[in-house]
Amino acid sequence: MLEVEIMTQHIRVQCVLLYTGGEDVMMENVGVILLRKRFYETQKNAVTRRKVDSCVPESNAMFLICSGGGEGSLDRLLPSVSTGLSPRKRTTSQCKSEPPLLRTSKRTIYTAGRPPWYNEHGTQSKEAFVIGLCGGSASGKTTVARKIIEALDVPWVVLLSMDSFYKVLSPEQQAMAASNDYNFDHPDAFDFDLLTHTLRKLKQGKSVKIPVYDFTTHGRQKDWKTVYGASVIIFEGIMAFADKELLQLLDMKIFVDTDSDIRLVRRLRRDITERGRDIEGVIKQYNKFVKPAFEQYIEPTMRLADIVVPRGGGNMVAIDLIVQHVHSQLEERELSVRAALASAHQAQPLPQTLSVLESTPQVRGMHTIIRNKETSRDEFIFYSKRLMRLLIERALSFLPSQVHIVQTPQGEDYEGKTFHGKRITGVSILRAGETMEPALRAVCKDVRIGKILIQTNQDTGEPELHYLRLPKDISEDHVILMDCTVSTGAAAMMAVRVLLDHDVQEDKILLVSLLMAEMGVHSVAYAFPQVKIITTAVDKKVNDLFHIIPGIGNFGDRYFGTDAPPDWSDEDMDEPSY
Repeated sequence: MLEVEIMTQHIRVQCVLLYTGGEDVMMENVGVILLRKRFYETQKNAVTRRKVDSCVPESNAMFLICSGGGEGSLDRLLPSVSTGLSPRKRTTSQCKSEPPLLRTSKRTIYTAGRPPWYNEHGTQSKEAFVIGLCGGSASGKTTVARKIIEALDVPWVVLLSMDSFYKVLSPEQQAMAASNDYNFDHPDAFDFDLLTHTLRKLKQGKSVKIPVYDFTTHGRQKDWKTVYGASVIIFEGIMAFADKELLQLLDMKIFVDTDSDIRLVRRLRRDITERGRDIEGVIKQYNKFVKPAFEQYIEPTMRLADIVVPRGGGNMVAIDLIVQHVHSQLEERELSVRAALASAHQAQPLPQTLSVLESTPQVRGMHTIIRNKETSRDEFIFYSKRLMRLLIERALSFLPSQVHIVQTPQGEDYEGKTFHGKRITGVSILRAGETMEPALRAVCKDVRIGKILIQTNQDTGEPELHYLRLPKDISEDHVILMDCTVSTGAAAMMAVRVLLDHDVQEDKILLVSLLMAEMGVHSVAYAFPQVKIITTAVDKKVNDLFHIIPGIGNFGDRYFGTDAPPDWSDEDMDEPSY
């Protein structure tokens, strides 16, 4: 006989456990007390028995006698099966991918920038490292995933849950699900085609849309979540190893092995407190579907795992070994894009996709003013804005148009032109590119604006993607990409790559910049030959610090009145406040 004290959120109950054989199993607090063979509900001072199906022998039954707690106190500990459903805390699938991805005790994971994931040709050079986490229902897969993320301490990690990819149920199937007669633990319950397509695109670095599954309606919500960019993808689910095509996308396969008693108790807690289900329904579903599915489909896939993690998130030895291997794989995939750009495309003629604003005396005069280091900040801003307006007007002339006939007030027909496309969207490369937004808004009514923050890592010298916010359905738009200066083209190439990964067509991208170096022009044009490049001037040289020569200085600092660091680069941008 063992006397224990059970703590819940509301009350404290003194209990005496009597057992007649078998193991003494420590259960987690689930708001109910489940004891091997029989489940006992205790209300007030009476003890009632409710038989529950189980797979253990009758001789292993455990009995519970509870006392104390006051009138109605045990109703809070053991909610009656006949009462209404408890409030749901979470009824939709969650894809932990939107910034901030994960706040750990140390920091928010995504705050460091995403290094280049393409080469100097602009093509995919490295794929995200994909970790597959498999295990039974409530085995602790998400906990292990979060432990790995925190220990990895690398930027741009995506946690993808299989829960998001349940199939949409028919009315008949929904009725079965409401009575706990639909098998959600069978491979047929998942949309493996959509899942494989999504994971493949995400591994390639492209933007994907993740369905949000609503557990109340057993259907997908109208609005899907957009996920983009990953150095590491952690994919977790009970059937993570059940599809051959899916297995080929996994670089590391981990099986989380947790005792079946613990998994059952966790599932009870989750389904009752988070999904508002009743006790009888959870037990029925477990014995009818969950346990058989684990034995038939999930447990056999343990042999496919590279690593088996006993005890889940508490096994830090296994997690440390996993993290060490992932770090070594990431180090092998590091790139040096800017150095490759600096040594390429020497002595090549300027590409035909480049359009330089005619160097009229007016344009030349404005360049004289803004290039002069003695020019005041007010004068610098004034003449920069004038040049930006001319530049944007020039860029708009390259958008597709179609003939449109209108009637004048005199009753005569006039053959004119109108924009032939769905929408125009402006995307600024922060910080300096943001200064061009007013010029675009002045000539394009109701234009949509997106933002991309790219900074140079002072240790590696490589550009890093820190932040992006793009309008919805940008893939259908003509995009004007704005940056004030382009030296090596590393930041501009990263911005173009981001747009392509969001399915923007290359020939619908116009890169506009006040000043470019020949190296930057060649880099962008070589990697993306269909992108139109428009600028007001092209300087020939870039020095060892990647400064444009003769150049214009640090445009952002001169425009905003901030001081440039001693080792600034023309493509460096300070992070804005947002």
